[in-house]
Amino acid sequence: MSDKTRMIYFEKEDVLHILLSEEEEAGSVEISPNITVELNEAGEMIGVEILHASEFLKNAILESVQGKLLLEKMAA
Repeated sequence: MSDKTRMIYFEKEDVLHILLSEEEEAGSVEISPNITVELNEAGEMIGVEILHASEFLKNAILESVQGKLLLEKMAA
């Protein structure tokens, strides 16, 4: 697997593609709604495609911040 990870955002479609390797895709697995992992011939992850990426990222950031604030509040 290459260490040249690239991210490509398709604004019109709101799709984020994270490319981990330049290998040819042999298959894919939907790991959750709107998130698909792309696999090479050996079954190794070579990419991730996120549909509705702006909403996904917004929610992921909000959840992370809210969780951190909750932990800080509990520690105080």
